[in-house]
Amino acid sequence: MRSSTPNGLPEPVAAMRRFNRASVLFDEADAVHQLARERLFERLQLLKFEPSIVIDLGAATGKASVDLAAEFPKAQTFAIDRSLAMLAKAKTRRGDDGLFTVLAGCAENLPFSNKTVDLIFANLLLPWCVPDLFFAEAARVLREDGLLSFSTVGPDTLIEVRRAWASVDDAIHVHGFVDMHDIGDLALRAGLTEPVMDVDRIKVTYKDVGSFVADVRACGAGNVAAGRRATFTSRGRWAAFGDALESMRRDGRFVLTVELIFGQVWGRSRIEDRSKGTAEATYPLAKMRRQLGHD
Repeated sequence: MRSSTPNGLPEPVAAMRRFNRASVLFDEADAVHQLARERLFERLQLLKFEPSIVIDLGAATGKASVDLAAEFPKAQTFAIDRSLAMLAKAKTRRGDDGLFTVLAGCAENLPFSNKTVDLIFANLLLPWCVPDLFFAEAARVLREDGLLSFSTVGPDTLIEVRRAWASVDDAIHVHGFVDMHDIGDLALRAGLTEPVMDVDRIKVTYKDVGSFVADVRACGAGNVAAGRRATFTSRGRWAAFGDALESMRRDGRFVLTVELIFGQVWGRSRIEDRSKGTAEATYPLAKMRRQLGHD
């Protein structure tokens, strides 16, 4: 059966399986997640904000849930993730006092009523979602003065890996990532308001290809893109990829780019709820496919 997920975007079921397996080693390989989480949290702390209902969406092992519960002690904090294995880890982190509530769920179908949530904190979750559905669901559950604070990665992320694979074959080996400006457009089309977006570019160094691959697998970020090659990568193609990546080595190591995008958008204000008859805004699928580079 052919996937209905646009080529280049992760297939949800395959992604969940990867994260279930990655739960064992995730905390040992989440350096980029940790950096993004810290920078996202810094941006959140600049706001004078006293939420009552907080969601750590895509909570993984619950590190951000702990921070959010401490930052907003009067709020009820929920750690939500699709991966039950990740949530099992999060339960061990919440302590006997139950700092937060653990719920299984996905970003495209949140277990909350319309306009009931004050804050959604989503660290590096967007790359694993269908973007328009992610923002539409956030717009549905957020109160009018509610906030979606999120991080994601842009198209320049792992550009070196894309180039290395492009020298080997034309298959999809790296997920497609949406540009910062189009992310803002998607949020507005979903009914969210006042988007504030900014970007940081970081460099991650590795001593060899094996350590990079080990990190990717440990944090669950392996290739689960729709439209990827269905067969195993041959030893010859894998060796050719390794050689291409090794050719980029400088001073004994090679450097990979991560384009971190941070966004804050607010709940819909003067826009009627869709259930009351408002016409839905859409994001052209053809444009998304062109942007992901798989049209």
